[in-house]
Amino acid sequence: MRYRGRFAPSPTGPLHFGSLVAAAGSWLRARSAGGAWLVRIEDIDPPREVPGAARAILDALAAFGMTPDEPPMYQSTRLDAYAAAFERLRAAGHVYPCWCSRAEVAARGGLHRGPCTAPPDPTRAPAWRLRVGETAIAFEDRLQGPQRQLLAEVAGDFVVKRVEGLYAYQLAVVVDDAAQGITEVVRGADLLDSTPRQIHLQRLLGLPTPAYLHLPLALDADGRKLSKSEGALAVDPADPRPALRAALAFLGLAEAAAAGSVAAMLAAAVRDFDLARLPHAQALPAPAGAALPAPLA
Repeated sequence: MRYRGRFAPSPTGPLHFGSLVAAAGSWLRARSAGGAWLVRIEDIDPPREVPGAARAILDALAAFGMTPDEPPMYQSTRLDAYAAAFERLRAAGHVYPCWCSRAEVAARGGLHRGPCTAPPDPTRAPAWRLRVGETAIAFEDRLQGPQRQLLAEVAGDFVVKRVEGLYAYQLAVVVDDAAQGITEVVRGADLLDSTPRQIHLQRLLGLPTPAYLHLPLALDADGRKLSKSEGALAVDPADPRPALRAALAFLGLAEAAAAGSVAAMLAAAVRDFDLARLPHAQALPAPAGAALPAPLA
């Protein structure tokens, strides 16, 4: 089976260094395997999305020499597929409606273990939660090693359809990974804890489980994950070389980072890419050249 990887950003802002690392890692893994690299825009949370961000992300990727092998997939066009998957779960009795407020769930330690004790409220729609019971999921991450999670202790009965009628990330991502034929998911280690939920959904829906490889997160000087919510600055598509050098160095490819042009750096990085070179930590300080937010006062 030919390798198929993907980069799946949310259009909540421009490409920043942390997301560049994830993009570069997934791109290099696909190219070094002689496979295909796809992009999926995860635009199913309209309140969080920034107008024009999806286009800006795609343009930035192109400036960094990373162009997908197929037209980008937009999750906003896939609602019927998520609805069909949800109905399969509901018909099989795997989900139940929940009228608990966030405050009520927080008061129970942030985890919901069914059945829902809140009385049905005919004036508003419920969220829908997936029953996890005593399910334990074990898998081998290709970078972080063996993982095991008892879903009830980490995730509880998690939401697959929100009160607003939006389908949750966990459901959408497994439906789309299967639809795109993804053979390996390369992404940041902030999603390592989500993987058992996704594997559980894949099994319930009869979908294939890809391999997983979770890259270290890039941290700023205050130890915060570089993210849009923490004020990470956008990388500069007009001069992509400094940020690309930093991203390649972060991925253990310092020699490739010393090449001249973007194309030369990427060619050297594909040549040198090896899982043994990748740092096995779940988080590391971002190197010089990364676009960082201002330190905390």
